[in-house]
Amino acid sequence: MHTRAGTVQTDVEHAALARTLARHPRPLGGDPIRRVDRPALSLSDRVLNNRGGAPMHLATKRKPAWLRARVPGGPGYQRLRAILDEHRLHTVCEEAGCPNMGECWSRGVATIMVLGDTCTRACGFCNVKTGRPLPPDPDEPRRVAESLRLMHEGAGLRHIVITSVNRDELPDGGASAWARTIVLVRDACPGMSVEVLIPDFEGNRGALQMVIDAGPHIINHNLETVRRMYPAVRPSAKFDRSLELLRRVKEAGLVAKTGIMVGIGERDDEVLALLREVIDATRASSPAGAGSCDILTIGQYLQPTRNHLPIDRWVTPEQFARFKELGESIGFRHVESGPLVRSSYHAEDQVLHL
Repeated sequence: MHTRAGTVQTDVEHAALARTLARHPRPLGGDPIRRVDRPALSLSDRVLNNRGGAPMHLATKRKPAWLRARVPGGPGYQRLRAILDEHRLHTVCEEAGCPNMGECWSRGVATIMVLGDTCTRACGFCNVKTGRPLPPDPDEPRRVAESLRLMHEGAGLRHIVITSVNRDELPDGGASAWARTIVLVRDACPGMSVEVLIPDFEGNRGALQMVIDAGPHIINHNLETVRRMYPAVRPSAKFDRSLELLRRVKEAGLVAKTGIMVGIGERDDEVLALLREVIDATRASSPAGAGSCDILTIGQYLQPTRNHLPIDRWVTPEQFARFKELGESIGFRHVESGPLVRSSYHAEDQVLHL
């Protein structure tokens, strides 16, 4: 017998899949990319060729019991939905299909996504729409600040996470819009802490400095995966470039945060090596900065659609607990580690550990 909650969950999943397939017009299962050079990482055993015949699919793995998420709904959810709609704002919660949207929105917490809803990159794990984005909306920083003021004053919101798509077509990668958004939000909500989850700006030091100078309380930049998996998971990014970004944040004396997914093809020993490398590589040496990267999040990779990289394994809650224990023992001030953890999951509580 199907419960009503189960039916609603199924409807939500079907709607999310339909929305994703409409904005990712690729053959289901993917299409091999032709390269003339030797591939840095071979995925031959996972590539499906849809050039002829019926589309081929990778079978999706059934989720274990510990990955059940709350169905969206309730007064808090509806109130937040109304504010976001009124101010025409995007959230990464919706665009990336976050499994925690029901829980977070019911508490009045969302992650605002600025600079549009279209990314100039096409990472193998990400559900955000890719393509040629529209020009930045000059009024967006004001609308973001006003909507957050309403959440801050009306719902007691004490911490906000703001993120963005990659805007590699812009000379500064969108950093000037980032800076204006941060300044206006801090002016509108003086009692609220501001966390930003930023792109790498293609290594543009001046662009990153604009964001640092705007004065967010926490700067987050996700490594996403271990070094070996970058060619498949983040083909347009560089592992060392992201480490350098985090080091510069610490050099400036700010709180640095990063996050990774597991279950996308890495091994446990590679995760442990990554934790140690982050601590060593981000250690600040200037008078303004002290220590290494402060906060780390670790969560289970969930394949958004059959167009995306497949799930390699389900990491158990016990292993997530071991990751947390090791991370905090080697120098992270706080590690949020669990199957449903995402970059902004319980971010308002993480601040209390600093």
